[in-house]
Formats: sequence, structure tokens, C-alpha cells
Amino acid sequence: MVVGGNESCTGRLLLNAREAAHSLAISPRKLWELTKLGRITCVRVDRSVRYYVDDLRKFIEQQREGG
Repeated sequence: MVVGGNESCTGRLLLNAREAAHSLAISPRKLWELTKLGRITCVRVDRSVRYYVDDLRKFIEQQREGG
């Protein structure tokens, strides 16, 4: 799943860590670091950690230079 894509096409709102890291073009380790620092929020479903697509988009927008 690509973050810039339209999640309504797939019906998915949440991505697992591997998918989220891939969508952001970063390693899962870097994603976890950003999550621990509170820069990217996650959703916990029991023991599973998931990332809301809109939160990933917000993170990208916050990182844009000059924006």
C-alpha cells in the first residue's frame, strides 16, 4: 500500500509496521524509533501495532521543507 494512494480502493485504514515503513521508504527500525519518540502515532489492537494511513500522511506533510 502506498501512503499517497487512496485507501478507499482497498478498504484498509490501518497498516502493519512493515507496510507503514515501506510506504514511508524507511526501515521498520526507524519507524519504531519515530513511534517511540511520539513523532508518528500508532494504534494498538491487542498486541498488534498498526499505523493509521492518515497519520502517516500528516507525518509526511510535517516533514516537507518550506511547507
